[in-house]
Amino acid sequence: MDDQATSSFHTDTHAHAHVADNGEPVGANRTLREPVSADGTPELGKRYEVPARNGRAVRLVKGQVIRVINTHGSQVCDFWAFKADDLSEFMSMEHARAVIDRIMPKAGDPLATNRRRPIMTLVADTSPGVHDTLMAACDAYRYQNLGVTEYHDNCADNMRMALKAIGLRAREVPQPLNLWMNIPVGPGGGVDWLPPVSKAGDHVDLRAEMDCVVVMSACPQDIVPINDNRPVEVHFTVLADA
Repeated sequence: MDDQATSSFHTDTHAHAHVADNGEPVGANRTLREPVSADGTPELGKRYEVPARNGRAVRLVKGQVIRVINTHGSQVCDFWAFKADDLSEFMSMEHARAVIDRIMPKAGDPLATNRRRPIMTLVADTSPGVHDTLMAACDAYRYQNLGVTEYHDNCADNMRMALKAIGLRAREVPQPLNLWMNIPVGPGGGVDWLPPVSKAGDHVDLRAEMDCVVVMSACPQDIVPINDNRPVEVHFTVLADA
């Protein structure tokens, strides 16, 4: 794996007993070295890549739109948004579900923060609209539970590293909007972990309702089939407006 942690992932939870929050990655990959710019400000209209298994952070000004593209159709993209001048306010799926009264957002839906204010609006979606708002970002402990003994790239660390690469830090890892992640809920309340139903080139457009920092992770999951067991890159472009 690319630039894995300098040592094997340790399962001893005491190693983190002194950490006052959840803001530090436990491993490393190229996310740390390849920000879109020093402070995350993008070039409008430029197509950027989020490499497979990695993350990127980008600053949006209120009114700007970010288009996230499922380049191959098979890739889940974890998506976060933080208020630009106060990262303790962030897009919150549990609050968003209460606002839109469903578990999958559709075009026109506002996405609320943990202070119940809109931070993004989903303005367009060319895919079948199957996204997930229930599952936490994968992390080192998720892979430990799946039987992985060494460090494995993960979305939680990608978020932390993407922010760190542009000089920012969040104290926690909110549950992301899992774009194109297919987690159907059955009649009895059970869930399945299935590949996306999107096609190559499908995209979503999300408009910033306040100045914010967006983070994306091209999910590294290769054990359960949510990425067809084959993590690949996604792309994004920041537009002046919808």
